[in-house]
Amino acid sequence: MKMRQLEITVGAFMAAGLVALFFLAMQVSNLANITTSEGYEITARFDNIGGLKVRSPVSMAGVRIGRVVDIGYDQKSFEAVVTMLIEPDYNQIPEDTIAKIYTSGLLGEQYVGLDPGGSMESLEQGSEIMITQSALVLEEIIGQFLFSQAEENAMTQE
Repeated sequence: MKMRQLEITVGAFMAAGLVALFFLAMQVSNLANITTSEGYEITARFDNIGGLKVRSPVSMAGVRIGRVVDIGYDQKSFEAVVTMLIEPDYNQIPEDTIAKIYTSGLLGEQYVGLDPGGSMESLEQGSEIMITQSALVLEEIIGQFLFSQAEENAMTQE
């Protein structure tokens, strides 16, 4: 009887662990935040999007206001074209807003952050954000630092 009760307790504990693992996987994969396709789409062009993915969040002032729905490549301008779906509640975003790619969290998930401008006109369906800042690539920053150090050492040896 006691052995049976122990087996039931261990089984319940394992089931609770699996449910918790499932919810953790949903949070990490960003599938829990999938919403309907209501809202309006805007685009932005970046020189480098780093590890940005479809379904990555779009936020303003730390509040999630949409998500990335498509990432393409413009062969004429050699830029990445990011299409974002903004929720309909956020329809007063100034048209001179700045789009930046940020990294958040320990896992390095990248997202698009919008910094509002001062225009009285608002973004609407099909608008394009003209001012963007690409993702910071750690390898490029380290390379620039090493190059500047080598250049500095060469100057002191002369």
